Amino acid sequence: MAQNNTHSSENNPGGFVKEFQDLGNAKEHYSIHHDPDDLWGDSRVIVNIGPTHPAMHGALRMVAKINGETIEKSYCEFGYTHRAKEKLGENRTYHQYIVYTDRMNYCSALVNNVTYAMAVERLLGIEPPPRAVWIRMICCELARVIDHLICVGINAVDLGAFSFFLYGFHQREEAYTLIEKLCGTRLTTSYTRIGGLMADAPEGWEKEVKDWVVRTRKVINEMDKLLTGNKIWCERTIGVGVFNKEDCLEYSYTGPCARAAGIDLDLRRDQPSMFYKDVEFDVPVAKNGDVFDRYLVRLEEIRQSLNIIAQCADRIQKGPIWVEDKRVRIPDKDVVHNTMEGLIHHFKFFMTGFDVPEGEAYTTFEATNGELGFYIVSKGGPRAHRMRVRGPSVFHFQALSPMCEGQKIADMVAALGSINIIAGELDR
Repeated sequence: MAQNNTHSSENNPGGFVKEFQDLGNAKEHYSIHHDPDDLWGDSRVIVNIGPTHPAMHGALRMVAKINGETIEKSYCEFGYTHRAKEKLGENRTYHQYIVYTDRMNYCSALVNNVTYAMAVERLLGIEPPPRAVWIRMICCELARVIDHLICVGINAVDLGAFSFFLYGFHQREEAYTLIEKLCGTRLTTSYTRIGGLMADAPEGWEKEVKDWVVRTRKVINEMDKLLTGNKIWCERTIGVGVFNKEDCLEYSYTGPCARAAGIDLDLRRDQPSMFYKDVEFDVPVAKNGDVFDRYLVRLEEIRQSLNIIAQCADRIQKGPIWVEDKRVRIPDKDVVHNTMEGLIHHFKFFMTGFDVPEGEAYTTFEATNGELGFYIVSKGGPRAHRMRVRGPSVFHFQALSPMCEGQKIADMVAALGSINIIAGELDR
């Protein structure tokens, strides 16, 4: 944290606004007004928390006016890792854009892959075969477990509970190994294809998944016993970073953060896509909206995701993994290598892409941190005319300042970890 020299109101009539401008070139619309009659005294200073502070979970910045350890007022700023993902969606073909979806919420890249593919498939009017859908569901829930393990683990590390994180880290690496067997990569997968999947699951993969589910259930129970009743953890999280139901509705909160405040909404249940209507799972809901309840909701969601994964693994049947539609299906290698038509089709697919009918589609899915949506406008070509992404991190980050007003700096660290901001998704 960097700190500037404080000035009295007599020498600085601009008050708090001027202090922000001196410190970090703050814009007018970020100004926090200061009463000129309020003499700060030596205990009131302005500090930068981030964008490189390790507790900020990415390139994020909070400029805070603190009185001792208490945050009196603040504003949050992002944009440090902006990579123009939405604009790239208008300059790449529909197939080429798949790799960019991984790099938004890279903690659960497969969810981004699947949601984007469903949006393009809606425009094309095609449906992937059942085996591809079941595998997609397993991938989404694996990604949810991985992301939640990172969130609760790192949140605990921020507050000093390091060993708790190691339990989840081991299971997370095993999950990445299962993903690696599908597509050869672990973090940024690019596994989905429009109308299907990159490759089929290897023989025996479903059994390996079920074995991992059994082991992970035991580990989650151990993690629960280790931390949930821990006195220090409870004191650091209960009543901290409270964002109640009304606040969540005002700030468009979704996902675990909203459910922790009593909003009983899960798109997998309430607007089911794929085969979610055919599997059984519960939606955990809490009521206090504090750091502790967000932790509890995510921990229970891991258990529910494990139940979904086991059900999907039991119901997968042999069959194709790609829709039989020449517009979107990449020809098999033997066809490419042995026929002129196959070679031309392969070349045209990768060089110019495939045309998508005119229209628009907005596809949403219950991603790990809340509602993830891809809005695509097509004018009939191989690229989107307009591409917009609704990422939950944008809505969650804007509430960090009101959530932390009047709380300690250490409480801000706990609150930020509990809302799980992913900078790559935030700066699209």
